Amino acid sequence: MNSQYLSAMRKILILLFILFVTFPVSASYILIPMDAKSQNEHLKAYGITYWILEKQQKVKWLLNYRGGSFLLTYTDETRKECQIRGVSFEVLSNAKTDEILTLISSPSQNMEAVVLEKAPRIAVYSPKGNQPWDDAVTMVLTYAEIPYTVIYDEEVLSDQLILYDWLHLHHEDFTGQYGKFYRAYRSAPWYIENKKNAEALAAKLGYDKVSESKRDVALKIRNYVVGGGFMFAMCSATDSFDIALAVEGVDICEAMFDGDPSESGYQSKIEYSNTFAFTDFILERSPMVYEFSSIDMTSKRKILKEIDYFTLMDYSAKWDPIPTMLVQNHTALVKGFMGQTTAYAREQIKANVLIMGEQKTNGEARYIHGIKGKGFFTFYGGHDPEDYQHRVGDAKTELALHPNSPGYRLILNNVLFPAAKKKKQKT
Repeated sequence: MNSQYLSAMRKILILLFILFVTFPVSASYILIPMDAKSQNEHLKAYGITYWILEKQQKVKWLLNYRGGSFLLTYTDETRKECQIRGVSFEVLSNAKTDEILTLISSPSQNMEAVVLEKAPRIAVYSPKGNQPWDDAVTMVLTYAEIPYTVIYDEEVLSDQLILYDWLHLHHEDFTGQYGKFYRAYRSAPWYIENKKNAEALAAKLGYDKVSESKRDVALKIRNYVVGGGFMFAMCSATDSFDIALAVEGVDICEAMFDGDPSESGYQSKIEYSNTFAFTDFILERSPMVYEFSSIDMTSKRKILKEIDYFTLMDYSAKWDPIPTMLVQNHTALVKGFMGQTTAYAREQIKANVLIMGEQKTNGEARYIHGIKGKGFFTFYGGHDPEDYQHRVGDAKTELALHPNSPGYRLILNNVLFPAAKKKKQKT
């Protein structure tokens, strides 16, 4: 009887030991690897991370560890969600997790673990109506299943920006020149309709000219950033925004845009101190030229598509976590892509602005970041990271064909940036 009792107890202890080592220990954390060989869905991985933050759970962003991986507390729900979305993941024990975090914390490693603690409230500044071209940010947010709210002039001018943590500027023209599309598309129905709608909205908001309403929108956005907001812009929204700030109170629009001639000598009246990123630029006066100023490198660059790549800079993860977050990727070499504003002339970028991505062949800047007041801004040249030369009327990019796009990853780095836990300032 005693022998049978001991045998039964031995079996129970063995069973308990197996349960202990296989469940609580081996299923304590989920690692979402972001390196090139381990992740099937880089873009949707950001969506999983955002989804966790929405549940008021924290995530550790492991900067420079396997392409900027994400560390999550294990739950069956999270594991199933990763499987549903096709996101690659690894289940880690406490011991393995501690080993990784110890490696990352080592002074000899250019790595850091940044805590993400809040799902940013995201706004996209974009016309409510359909456009004949698409927007890379709204496409990738939708693909990654990250929710956002579309706002436009009415919401901005009524001070609704304070409701959001992160703002993207659609491919807007803040100068009131309708994207400088006049020469090629002034007879196109969509151009005529867009101009009519813009004028009607400006009038509704109490302005005589679209350029005046866009000026005040740009000023509101400036104040949002200065007050602590995060702004991300691509293509023509980058340089046209800075130009609008620089020419506040100066009429640079010709008669076909606003009904009267531009102000004489307006180039000499530019206030470069008002801009976020650019300085000493020369405005393009002709309405027949598809360009805003000398900031953009599109017409100056002589680079073959086959060798058009830009390089991401390397930063100290422990000392410069912000730019390190923004350049996280599974490759340091990213395919170039064109836009109305493709890249920025280095000599016209302010000295206090970081160049995080550059084209080595001609030294142009593709991806830049800066601080304005209490807030941050990132400008990204080009229209669509997976469509080299997107044209009006082209079909939209199908991101299911590009789930590991490094160019699109840069956008999503910016989306998660406001979620990072802020370090207390030393006094």
